[in-house]
Amino acid sequence: MFLVRRTGAALLGRVKETTGIVGLDVVPNAREVLISLYGKTLHEIKAVPEGENYRKAVETFTRNRLNVCLAEKDSDQIERRIGCGQVEELIEEAQDELHLISKMIEWDPWDVPEDYECKVIENDRPIPKHVPQHQPGPLPEEFYKTLEAMTSPKPAEKIDESTSGQI
Repeated sequence: MFLVRRTGAALLGRVKETTGIVGLDVVPNAREVLISLYGKTLHEIKAVPEGENYRKAVETFTRNRLNVCLAEKDSDQIERRIGCGQVEELIEEAQDELHLISKMIEWDPWDVPEDYECKVIENDRPIPKHVPQHQPGPLPEEFYKTLEAMTSPKPAEKIDESTSGQI
Protein backbone atom coordinates (compact mmCIF):
# COMPACT_ATOMS: atom_id res chain seq x y z
CA MET A 1 0.00 0.00 0.00
CA PHE A 2 2.80 2.45 0.92
CA LEU A 3 4.61 1.83 -2.36
CA VAL A 4 1.47 2.43 -4.40
CA ARG A 5 0.87 5.82 -2.74
CA ARG A 6 4.47 6.81 -3.22
CA THR A 7 4.39 5.87 -6.89
CA GLY A 8 1.11 7.75 -7.38
CA ALA A 9 2.60 10.90 -5.85
CA ALA A 10 5.63 10.60 -8.13
CA LEU A 11 3.37 10.53 -11.17
CA LEU A 12 1.66 13.76 -10.09
CA GLY A 13 4.95 15.62 -10.02
CA ARG A 14 6.80 17.36 -7.26
CA VAL A 15 4.70 19.83 -5.31
CA LYS A 16 6.46 22.63 -3.50
CA GLU A 17 5.35 22.78 0.13
CA THR A 18 7.10 25.96 1.21
CA THR A 19 9.27 28.74 -0.16
CA GLY A 20 11.43 28.69 2.94
CA ILE A 21 10.87 32.45 3.23
CA VAL A 22 8.74 33.68 6.11
CA GLY A 23 5.58 35.37 4.85
CA LEU A 24 6.03 34.24 1.24
CA ASP A 25 3.47 31.59 0.37
CA VAL A 26 3.79 29.02 -2.40
CA VAL A 27 1.97 29.99 -5.60
CA PRO A 28 0.93 26.75 -7.35
CA ASN A 29 0.19 28.50 -10.69
CA ALA A 30 3.21 30.84 -10.55
CA ARG A 31 4.01 30.56 -14.26
CA GLU A 32 0.54 31.77 -15.26
CA VAL A 33 0.64 34.56 -12.68
CA LEU A 34 4.04 35.71 -13.97
CA ILE A 35 2.87 35.67 -17.59
CA SER A 36 -0.13 37.80 -16.62
CA LEU A 37 1.96 40.26 -14.57
CA TYR A 38 4.61 40.63 -17.27
CA GLY A 39 1.89 41.27 -19.85
CA LYS A 40 0.36 43.99 -17.64
CA THR A 41 3.80 45.50 -17.10
CA LEU A 42 4.48 45.72 -20.84
CA HIS A 43 1.08 47.35 -21.31
CA GLU A 44 1.46 49.86 -18.44
CA ILE A 45 5.01 50.92 -19.34
CA LYS A 46 3.71 52.28 -22.68
CA ALA A 47 2.51 55.35 -20.74
CA VAL A 48 6.17 56.29 -20.15
CA PRO A 49 7.76 58.26 -23.03
CA GLU A 50 9.55 56.03 -25.55
CA GLY A 51 13.02 57.52 -25.25
CA GLU A 52 13.24 57.22 -21.46
CA ASN A 53 15.86 54.84 -20.11
CA TYR A 54 13.47 53.61 -17.41
CA ARG A 55 11.02 52.42 -20.06
CA LYS A 56 13.78 50.80 -22.12
CA ALA A 57 15.12 48.92 -19.09
CA VAL A 58 11.70 47.73 -17.90
CA GLU A 59 10.67 46.61 -21.39
CA THR A 60 13.94 44.74 -21.91
CA PHE A 61 14.01 42.71 -18.71
CA THR A 62 10.23 42.15 -18.71
CA ARG A 63 10.23 40.82 -22.28
CA ASN A 64 13.18 38.58 -21.43
CA ARG A 65 11.40 37.16 -18.38
CA LEU A 66 8.11 36.78 -20.24
CA ASN A 67 9.87 34.83 -23.02
CA VAL A 68 11.41 32.51 -20.41
CA CYS A 69 8.00 31.92 -18.82
CA LEU A 70 6.44 31.19 -22.22
CA ALA A 71 9.26 28.81 -23.17
CA GLU A 72 9.41 26.86 -19.90
CA LYS A 73 6.53 24.96 -18.30
CA ASP A 74 8.33 24.08 -15.06
CA SER A 75 8.81 26.64 -12.27
CA ASP A 76 12.24 25.22 -11.43
CA GLN A 77 13.41 25.86 -15.00
CA ILE A 78 11.98 29.39 -14.92
CA GLU A 79 13.85 30.06 -11.67
CA ARG A 80 17.07 28.63 -13.09
CA ARG A 81 16.94 30.55 -16.37
CA ILE A 82 15.97 33.92 -14.87
CA GLY A 83 18.36 33.47 -11.96
CA CYS A 84 16.74 35.97 -9.60
CA GLY A 85 15.19 33.77 -6.93
CA GLN A 86 12.08 31.66 -6.60
CA VAL A 87 9.02 32.23 -8.81
CA GLU A 88 7.17 33.58 -5.77
CA GLU A 89 9.89 36.21 -5.38
CA LEU A 90 9.63 37.02 -9.09
CA ILE A 91 5.88 37.53 -8.62
CA GLU A 92 6.51 40.01 -5.79
CA GLU A 93 9.10 41.80 -7.95
CA ALA A 94 6.67 42.05 -10.87
CA GLN A 95 3.93 43.39 -8.59
CA ASP A 96 6.36 45.95 -7.17
CA GLU A 97 7.39 47.02 -10.69
CA LEU A 98 3.75 47.54 -11.66
CA HIS A 99 3.28 49.71 -8.58
CA LEU A 100 6.46 51.65 -9.38
CA ILE A 101 5.34 52.27 -12.97
CA SER A 102 2.14 53.91 -11.72
CA LYS A 103 4.19 56.04 -9.30
CA MET A 104 6.66 57.04 -12.02
CA ILE A 105 3.78 58.09 -14.27
CA GLU A 106 2.34 60.13 -11.39
CA TRP A 107 5.71 61.75 -10.53
CA ASP A 108 6.59 62.42 -14.19
CA PRO A 109 10.37 62.67 -13.59
CA TRP A 110 11.20 62.87 -17.31
CA ASP A 111 9.29 66.13 -17.81
CA VAL A 112 11.71 68.45 -16.00
CA PRO A 113 11.95 71.97 -17.49
CA GLU A 114 15.31 72.86 -19.04
CA ASP A 115 15.77 75.84 -16.73
CA TYR A 116 14.97 73.89 -13.56
CA GLU A 117 17.64 74.16 -10.87
CA CYS A 118 17.89 71.53 -8.20
CA LYS A 119 18.11 72.90 -4.67
CA VAL A 120 21.21 71.57 -2.94
CA ILE A 121 20.92 71.14 0.79
CA GLU A 122 24.25 71.08 2.55
CA ASN A 123 24.67 69.53 5.94
CA ASP A 124 27.89 70.23 7.78
CA ARG A 125 27.18 68.00 10.76
CA PRO A 126 29.98 65.52 11.46
CA ILE A 127 29.49 61.97 10.28
CA PRO A 128 28.96 59.55 13.20
CA LYS A 129 31.91 57.24 13.88
CA HIS A 130 29.89 54.07 13.22
CA VAL A 131 29.11 55.17 9.63
CA PRO A 132 31.78 53.93 7.19
CA GLN A 133 33.31 56.62 5.01
CA HIS A 134 34.65 56.10 1.53
CA GLN A 135 38.04 57.68 1.23
CA PRO A 136 39.50 57.08 -2.22
CA GLY A 137 43.22 56.77 -2.62
CA PRO A 138 45.32 59.31 -4.50
CA LEU A 139 44.87 59.59 -8.24
CA PRO A 140 47.73 58.55 -10.53
CA GLU A 141 50.30 61.23 -11.39
CA GLU A 142 49.29 60.96 -15.06
CA PHE A 143 45.82 62.24 -14.14
CA TYR A 144 47.24 65.47 -12.72
CA LYS A 145 49.51 65.99 -15.73
CA THR A 146 46.57 65.57 -18.10
CA LEU A 147 44.39 67.87 -16.00
CA GLU A 148 47.08 70.55 -15.95
CA ALA A 149 47.59 70.28 -19.70
CA MET A 150 43.88 70.64 -20.33
CA THR A 151 43.28 73.55 -17.97
CA SER A 152 46.40 75.63 -18.53
CA PRO A 153 46.16 78.39 -21.16
CA LYS A 154 47.67 77.40 -24.47
CA PRO A 155 50.45 79.60 -25.79
CA ALA A 156 49.46 81.54 -28.90
CA GLU A 157 50.76 79.92 -32.04
CA LYS A 158 53.31 81.97 -33.94
CA ILE A 159 52.15 82.92 -37.37
CA ASP A 160 54.74 83.12 -40.08
CA GLU A 161 54.39 86.68 -41.38
CA SER A 162 56.08 85.86 -44.66
CA THR A 163 53.43 83.32 -45.67
CA SER A 164 50.39 85.15 -44.31
CA GLY A 165 48.05 86.39 -46.98
CA GLN A 166 49.37 83.90 -49.55
CA ILE A 167 47.21 81.03 -50.66
